[in-house]
Order: sequence, then structure tokens, then C-alpha cells
Amino acid sequence: MNRFPLWKYLLILIITGLGLLYAAPNLYRPDPAVQISGQSSALKIDQGVLNRAEKALSEAGIDYFGGEVQDKSVLLRLKSIEEQLPAKRAIQEALGHSEYVVALNLAPTTPEWLMNMGASPMKLGLDLAGGVHFLMEVDTNSIVKTNMEGYAAEVKSKLREAKARYRSVDLVDDREIVARFRDEELRDLAVRTLRKEFPNKLVLQEAGSGANLEVRATLNEQEIKQLEDYAVSQNLTTLRNRVNELGVAEPIVQRQGRNRIVVELPGVQDTAEAKRIIGKTANLEFRMEAKPDALVTNKEYFEYRDERERAAFGGAWLERKVIITGERVTNARVGYDENGMPQVNITLDSRGGEMMHRATWKNVGRRMGTLFIESRFLPEKSVDENGNEVIVQKRVDDKKIISLATVQSPLGKTFRTTGLEAAEAQELSLLLRAGALAAPMYFVEERVIGPSLGADNIKVGVTSVQIGLLAVVICMLLFYRVFGLAANIALAVNLVLLVAVMSILGATLTLPGIAGMVLTIGMAVDANVLIFSRIREELRNGMPPQSAISAGFDNAYSAIVDANITTLIVAVILYAIGSGPVQGFAVTLSIGILTSMFSAIMGTRALINLFYGNRRVQKLWI
Repeated sequence: MNRFPLWKYLLILIITGLGLLYAAPNLYRPDPAVQISGQSSALKIDQGVLNRAEKALSEAGIDYFGGEVQDKSVLLRLKSIEEQLPAKRAIQEALGHSEYVVALNLAPTTPEWLMNMGASPMKLGLDLAGGVHFLMEVDTNSIVKTNMEGYAAEVKSKLREAKARYRSVDLVDDREIVARFRDEELRDLAVRTLRKEFPNKLVLQEAGSGANLEVRATLNEQEIKQLEDYAVSQNLTTLRNRVNELGVAEPIVQRQGRNRIVVELPGVQDTAEAKRIIGKTANLEFRMEAKPDALVTNKEYFEYRDERERAAFGGAWLERKVIITGERVTNARVGYDENGMPQVNITLDSRGGEMMHRATWKNVGRRMGTLFIESRFLPEKSVDENGNEVIVQKRVDDKKIISLATVQSPLGKTFRTTGLEAAEAQELSLLLRAGALAAPMYFVEERVIGPSLGADNIKVGVTSVQIGLLAVVICMLLFYRVFGLAANIALAVNLVLLVAVMSILGATLTLPGIAGMVLTIGMAVDANVLIFSRIREELRNGMPPQSAISAGFDNAYSAIVDANITTLIVAVILYAIGSGPVQGFAVTLSIGILTSMFSAIMGTRALINLFYGNRRVQKLWI
């Protein structure tokens, strides 16, 4: 009685061993570091950049070690976290603000053999690593207005094609198109035409009287919601690509509510720098290449964005007239043509398709350029009215050619751009999808958490876990003796498994997450308390020790499962409806419930079976 088969013991040992393995990286504290990356993906990051950064740190008297050139960045490790901000300023001044982004980071120190096995430490959240938090609101009204302007132009075009002569077509209050007619016959024709051309998009209403009859058209609620969702989703994509330039570990860019976006950048302490990166404007323009005999007043010269093309060709002359801008691009994907060469498949909105067709049907065989326009804010020293030197942010617009391809046939709503390398096509599609914001955004809230506060949070959190663990261990030993020792061993295994699972899943540890760990420690022995209380009850009823152990585990099982399942449901609901800190708490609690059920039911029973199984026991120390 009370013996597990060998495979169960082996299963527990294997799971515990894997838990120790994947929890081990959290024992290696990361080094404070600064990371250097380019303002654009075309900028080359090499040993020369590292040498300049090292020279700047040496001149500033800042200790560093372990400088390395990575794939698209340079990483320099520092001796203390207090030196991150001075190091960042020294490097940024040496490299300049226009080409390089210098960001704070935490460099992992996990041994290579652990990393080769896929083991990595948990990421630290904003409240533990420090950083900046922004709440941004998307102006969804602007995208509705933009689309209504496009619909107003289309309404005019469709009415002219149907010969429904109108007196005027105006956009009123940015949300309603008003078409006026002289008689009912023309108005009825207009209503039939618009219902046919814009089904399930425009809601039509007849109004007016006499010689001033009207048709009022508004977007239906479903279409408005789709536009707003598109604007927020597109801006999310744009922001995610922009914050990647900062090189921080585990940035958070997520939607909040109907039209707001939360951006959290752990490890970044310079609010102005972060705002410059995520708030910069970027757009696209499509222009035809200028003819050789074109007047200088009708053309402009632009350099190539790609460094190799710039070195080989310099740039090209493009017409001043803009065909369309990036706001008309709705989608762009990389594909391959019939010869297996990469191409970018571009989709425009209906208005953009008409404009593109009109511009290209006469220009087959000529080349069309795609300009990437990036607006940056660079710090500049200035003198205020009191004669004091201050730093102001100066806006700089950077326009460069990312594609110059031949128009092979008249283009419309969908077309393709060829003649690019695979990596260039991938980058072009990315820029077309995420280069421009679908709708303007503005900052609603911003706050900074310093690295010293993050360190204090970690210290307090670890201390709380230690105190909670010690208190539980002492109480279990005093009340349940040998059984309490088994429960304490299982509790330690549970904590290891919790950390290991969070590390494997790549979960971010936050201060509420540490609170979830403390709660998990308290709850982890709850199942053991139920089991041990039932064993005591069976012993008082005169049951033999071995039978009491078996009955205690078997009879308490259903109560344990019910209690943990209800708590797990609450944790899942918290994660579903919560955000930020609440989700961090819910994730830790959910994982802790699952690992505690394994350790409390299987782990504790395995230990008790090793202590008492298949033995003659006269008395239990419980």
C-alpha cells in the first residue's frame, strides 16, 4: 500500500530536473548595458561604431567591459546601473543624434550551454527594470473624415456617370455627404445609383423640398467601427516597428479600449528620446521619374535610402508632382513573380487606385519612384530670452528613394513593384504597411520609473517571497512534522517549476507578478493542509496508519481540484478583462495554481510513499 510505480517516480524526477534546468538562468543577474542601433535599417553597424563608443566612454571616465558587435547593433556592458544614463549621453554626443539611437538595456549573463538548450531568464517589467510608460490616443475622427472626403469624390464621379445631374455635393461636419438636386426624378436616379455603387456602406436619407431636394449619405456604424479598428491596428503595427529601433528588451505595445494604445519601454529612462522615436511621423510619396529635359522648377533630386545604391548611383531626379501618398496604401505583401524573383504586391484604396491609374496609363515604360519621408526631432542648443542656453527639439524632414521601378502597364488599385532583392522587398513591404500612421496620435499620459526604483522593487519583492516561504516552512514543520517536511520539499519544487514555466513561456515578471508568487506560496500548501487534516481525522476514527494515508489523499482530491479550478477561472477572467499589472498578477497566479496541484498532489504523495510506503507503521508523525 502507498507505493507509486517506478514510472511515476521517474516522471516526477524528470519534471523536477527540467524545472531546475530552465529556472537556472534566473540565478544569473543581467549586466546594465547600452545598445547602439541605426536610425534606419540601411545604416551599417560595425567595429568602427564600437570603437567610437568605447573611446567616448573612456574619455568620460566610465568603466565598461564586454563590448560586442551584434547583428544590427552594438552592445556595451557597464559596471553599475547608475552609469547607464551618463554612458548613454556620452555615446550619443560622440556618434550624433541624426544617425544612431543609443538605448539603455540589460544584457543577459546566462551561460552559453544553457542558452543553447533554449533556457533564458524571465523578462523584467517596467516596474522592476524601470523605463517609460506612454498612453496614446488615436484620432479616429480624422480617418473617418479622410474616407468621407474620398467617398464625396466618388459620389460625384458615380453621379456624373449615371447622368444624375446635381446642383452640388458637399461634405458637412466631416461625416455627412449632402447632394442637392432640382427635381425628384434626378434625386431618385441618384438614390438608385448610390445604393447600387455603395451597398452596405453608405446610409441614404432623402430630405428637402421644392427645387432644393437633398440626398444625405452617412457611413453606417459597422463601417465606422471597421475604419477605427483599422486605424488603431495600423498604428499599433507602426509603433511596434518604431520601438524596435530602441533595442530594449520586452517592449509592450498594446491596444487599450477602443482608440488608445499603451507603450511601455523597460530600461529606457529618457522620455524625450522615447517620444522622438515612437512619435516621429513617417510617410510615403509616389512620383514619376523626371524626364531629362524637364525644367529644374518641375523636378527634385533625392538620394537613395539604400547605402549601396547611394554609393553606386547617388540619387535620381523625380517630378515635383505627387501621384499619391502612403495614406492611400491599405496593404503590401512580399511575393514572387513567375521567374521566382521577389516582388511587392501593393493594394490601394479606391480613390488611390483611380489616381494611380490616371497617372500611369500615359507613362508605361517610365520609372516611378517611391519616396520614404521621415520626420525626426533632433536636440539643438539655443539661447532663451533670458540668455540661458537651452536644448530645443528641431524638426528635420528626411526624404529618400526606397524604390525606382519601371511601369510595365497601367496601374490601378493593385500593382506590383519588381527589381528588388529579397531583403529589400521585405523592407519595402514593411515600410508601405507601417511607414505612415493611419490616423494622428497624441500623448494622453506619460511617466518615468527610474532604475533605482526598479532595483528597490526587486529587493522588496524577493524579501517578501523569502519571508512568506520561511513562514510557511516553519508553520508546516511545527504543525505536521514529517508530513510538513514533505510539504516543504514539494513547495520548493513548486516554486522552481513556477519560475521555469514563466521563463519558458517568455512571461514578463512585474511587481504584481511577485505578489502572485507570494500568494501562490501561501496557496500551495493549502492542498497539503486538506490532505493532512483528512489523515488526522481518519486516524482519530481508528483507521490504521497506512489506510489513513491512502484515504486522506484519495478523499481530499475532489475538494482540492474544485478549489483550484474556481481560483483558476477567476485568474483567467482577470487576465481577459485586465491590463498591464492585473494581467501580470493573473499570469503568475494561473501558472502557480497548475504547478502547485502537481507538486502538492503528486510530489507530496511521492515523498510520503517513500517515507512510509510498504512499511509497518505503528504511529504517524503528523
